[in-house]
Formats: sequence, structure tokens, C-alpha cells
Amino acid sequence: MTSQNVSTKIISEFVILGFDTVQGKLVTGVVLLLIYIFAMFANTANICFIAMDKRLHQPMYIFICNLALVDMLYSSSACPSMIGILLAGYKTIFFIPCILQMCAFHLGGVMEMFAIAVMGLDRLIAMQSFTLFAILNRTRTVLITVSLWLVAGSVLVFRLATVLRLPFCSSTIQYIFCEYAALIRATCVDPNPYFNMISTLTFVLLFGTFSFICLSYIRIIVAVMKMTLKGDKKKMFNTCLSHLIVIICFYVPMFVRIVLTRLGVVLTTDERNGLLVGAILGPSLVNPFIYCFRTKEIRNKIFRFFSNVASE
Repeated sequence: MTSQNVSTKIISEFVILGFDTVQGKLVTGVVLLLIYIFAMFANTANICFIAMDKRLHQPMYIFICNLALVDMLYSSSACPSMIGILLAGYKTIFFIPCILQMCAFHLGGVMEMFAIAVMGLDRLIAMQSFTLFAILNRTRTVLITVSLWLVAGSVLVFRLATVLRLPFCSSTIQYIFCEYAALIRATCVDPNPYFNMISTLTFVLLFGTFSFICLSYIRIIVAVMKMTLKGDKKKMFNTCLSHLIVIICFYVPMFVRIVLTRLGVVLTTDERNGLLVGAILGPSLVNPFIYCFRTKEIRNKIFRFFSNVASE
């Protein structure tokens, strides 16, 4: 409901003020720029290595490509804007780009959960190697991936519809880029009901995907315990370790920032922003290197590529 003592404005642009209290903006901006460049390069390389080798057109690698695309979307939704503010001091963003930034950020966030969860399913099915290709072939993998994007898109449409129907009263954003919470706080309404509604949706997605991953790994652990050969156990542990690192990099900052704060833990603005940036850039930077160097086929392909370059 619109506040009585606040007049509605036609907002054409916003001023982002989230970095105003940050010390050493230039250094922070340079660090973010370097991490963003490395993350984009590594994810692009991962996709290219898989796309150019037909032997890698298998379910696991299709999921790795999907995760790389999600990481690129997720990091690109916020990093260019943050880097521009920190390095160039350009705080202004027009209304439509701000809305698009919010869309890209939340679509990337939901897809990050889905992509990590479905890779847990892939690890579970891989335990039954003799039925892997019968259960999860290339066509079904693509259908699952497309379906996840459609579900994530429907979640985004819900958020977007909620924001666009509200009147705006402020042209300043106290966050570090345009996201749902930042835009809701710029409207003329009491933000708490909207925060509670979206928190419920986020909890369902967060705990739903995390619970799915936990159940998958419980079944994996049971299956590993039944193995008699130490070599098989070690191989399965190495296969799952990469995915576990990915889970930690994404879910730990998310749980701290979203779950604990809703339970009463008070974070400073800088702490909240740090966790937010970590949740965006951490997986985007770590994921491609984990899968490049821990996946034998991709690792060997990279070594052959650089060996050929060095010999020329």
C-alpha cells in the first residue's frame, strides 16, 4: 500500500550509493576487474574446450557447460556496474538497464542453484555406470537443462511483476547494484511484506535444491560404502570432490547472507556486500578451474593445447 506522506515520482534513472562507505575504491575496483576477467575467460575456455571435442558431448560435460553459462550470466549481471562505480565513479543507471540488471542477477542466482543441484543428480546416476547412458542420455540432459531455465524464468517473471506494479518514490539505491531488495526499498510501499514474500520463495528454492543435493549424496555415500575395491571408492571420491567444492563456494555465502540474517544475525553493510560479491564471483571463478584441472579429459586437452603452442 502506498505511503500517505510520500509523493510518487516518475523515475528515469537511479543513483547507486552502496559503495559510498567503501575505503580504497580504486584497489577494490581493480581486484574485482581482474577476478571478473579471469572468471569470464576461464568459463569461456571451458565451454570452448567441451564444444570443440565431440567426445565430451556427454551428460556431465553438458551440465558443466550449462554451469559455465550460468556463472557468466550471474557475474556479468552485477560486475560491470560495480567496476564502473569503483573505477570511474559512474553511479547513475537508467531505469530500464536497472530492471534488466535485476532480471539477470536473479535469473543467474536461481539457475546457479538448479545447475549445482542437477549436477548432484548426475553424480548419483554416475554411480550406476552401466545404466548411465540409458537413464541420462544427451537428449534428456538437454531437456532437463532447458526445463530448468524455463522454471527459473517463471520465478523471475514473478519477481519482475511484483516490482513493476509498484510506484517509486526514491531515485537512490542504497545497495551496490540493482536487485530486488534495492528496488523495493526505492518504492513508496512498506517493504517488509514484499521481503517476507520473496524470503519465503528464496527459502523454498535454497532449501529445496540443497536438500535434493544432500539426499543425492546420502545415496552416493551408501553406494560407496558397499564398494569392496579401494580403487573404486577413491575414484568416486575424486569424482564427487569437485562438485562438493562448488556446493561450498555457492551455498555458504548464501546461507550466511540470506538465512542467518532473517534469523536475527545483524550484518554491517560492508559485510553484507562482501558476502553478496563472494556469492557472485566465488563460484564463477572457482567452478571452471575445478572442472578444468580435476576433470581428466579437459585437463589433458588443455595440456595438449599449451604443448602445441609452446612447440610452435
